[in-house]
Amino acid sequence: MQKQWTAGDFAKETYDAYAAVYDEFNCNYRYDRWTGRLLERAEEAGIGGQRLLDVACGTGLSFIGRLEAGWEVTGCDISPEMLERARERAGNRAELVEADMRELPELGEFDLIWAVSDPFNYLLEVEELEATLRGMGRNLAPTGIALFDLNTLVTYRTWFSEEIVVEDEGRRLVWQGQLAPEEVTPGTVAEARFDVPGQPGQAHVHRQRHFSEEQVRAAIDAAGLRCVALYGELDGELTAGLDENHHTKAVYLCRTR
Repeated sequence: MQKQWTAGDFAKETYDAYAAVYDEFNCNYRYDRWTGRLLERAEEAGIGGQRLLDVACGTGLSFIGRLEAGWEVTGCDISPEMLERARERAGNRAELVEADMRELPELGEFDLIWAVSDPFNYLLEVEELEATLRGMGRNLAPTGIALFDLNTLVTYRTWFSEEIVVEDEGRRLVWQGQLAPEEVTPGTVAEARFDVPGQPGQAHVHRQRHFSEEQVRAAIDAAGLRCVALYGELDGELTAGLDENHHTKAVYLCRTR
């Protein structure tokens, strides 16, 4: 019997709706630079090979660089619409699997498992975070690294409190945060509405939860992993340690115990 998670199928429904314009809305986001920074930190921590499992891989923007560098890549995502676009990007060069990261199947033994661009924030309970981390642990090689990023308080006080508009071939892609900055506190559940005016069926809502460093470290421990490094991100650069009122993302690197 499938477990009834607090977040339910909300992320699947959100990204099925988002898939058609995801790449266009994120056209200015430098995935290659960001994933390159993350790879540098994973290599510093001592990954032992070139087998990548990309959890919540979306349209493949987060793994295409590794694929082109000759890595063996497996990607999984809860949204079949996102995976369809990942298949168009990767062809038959990557193994792509529809899977809920909270119930991650055993897909192999990987040197690097990452979940990047804040998919963990779509988990709405610590229990869901723990379950996801356990699944990543089950798929790690003995010397493997599990890496993930999370949005911080300052991100929810900006990105989820602002209107952001991208113009694409005559279309307006509109992200409208629903929070006031002063409403953001540790553990906040934030929402933003996305719309493509004039295109019925494109409007949808993103719902994310903030997780504190204390909660994340406890979930890592409960999942049988150990945190080997924590970085804060600002303007694409990573520095050791985390200040949630300064850094826009937290990046955790973990190993099995």
